[in-house]
Amino acid sequence: DLHPDFHSSRFALAFAAAHGLPAVAVQHHHAHIAAVMAEHGLRGYCLGLALDGVGLGGDGTPWGGELLRVEESGFQRLGQLRPLALPGGDRAAREPWRMAASALHALGRGSEIIHRFPHEGAEVVVRMLERGINAPSTSSAGRLFDAAAALLGVKDCASFEGQAALLLEGLALRRGRVTSLAGGYMLEESGTLDLLPLLDHLADLDDPAFGAALFHATLVRGLVEWAAQASARSGIRRVALGGGCFVNVILRTAVRKGLEEAGLEVFEARRLPPNDGGLSLGQAWVAQAAVLQEE
Repeated sequence: DLHPDFHSSRFALAFAAAHGLPAVAVQHHHAHIAAVMAEHGLRGYCLGLALDGVGLGGDGTPWGGELLRVEESGFQRLGQLRPLALPGGDRAAREPWRMAASALHALGRGSEIIHRFPHEGAEVVVRMLERGINAPSTSSAGRLFDAAAALLGVKDCASFEGQAALLLEGLALRRGRVTSLAGGYMLEESGTLDLLPLLDHLADLDDPAFGAALFHATLVRGLVEWAAQASARSGIRRVALGGGCFVNVILRTAVRKGLEEAGLEVFEARRLPPNDGGLSLGQAWVAQAAVLQEE
């Protein structure tokens, strides 16, 4: 992985050095999409929606909500989810209320944070957000799920990363299908998909199940339009879905359906999981292309 502190990265570097082998660092989300492409034997360019908790981006910031143009030997970042501050860094993955606080701050509703989330450290989080200290920005889709879950009162503190998203999915499944929120997202010229209007709406709802269903429906609609616009601009008609967020059955099936209805060919993980369990296939596929290209 591109992240030097991952155990797998340290092991790979040590193993390569000990055996005189080349070591190729592969960006996390490139690998997610490459894994799907490798499984399906795709060559040439493919669009990729890579949605997960976190992976080190090419610019050194934490990514996790990416629209990519991918081939074996490289990728181009076409867009990202609107970044949110990550107050306290990795701690926010275990305390979803921090991401809800981040969303409120971004919406100009920071004065509500301490009242809504009277947790230990809330005042410190407010100062982090106000001063931009220990609050790196992230485009993570996983943290977007966390923000929605905490704003709806579903889960403020998690026992494990992804728990809030799982609970949100369960509520949405029980509630059933709802219409997406009109004006719930914005697509910017820069390629950014901004879902802050949706989070603003969720913050005022008192029905968590409906809010969970609305979150999924609006996110799906935004993702489909985002990818369809990129396809129209690039002429690429293939889209691969990768990253741990696509374990979510609502997200996976609805995004696939929407893209196919837009006339696109959709590829997803089948024999390997879409999360980090299948990442090494993509890493190997990209590394092989890089080594062969050098030869």
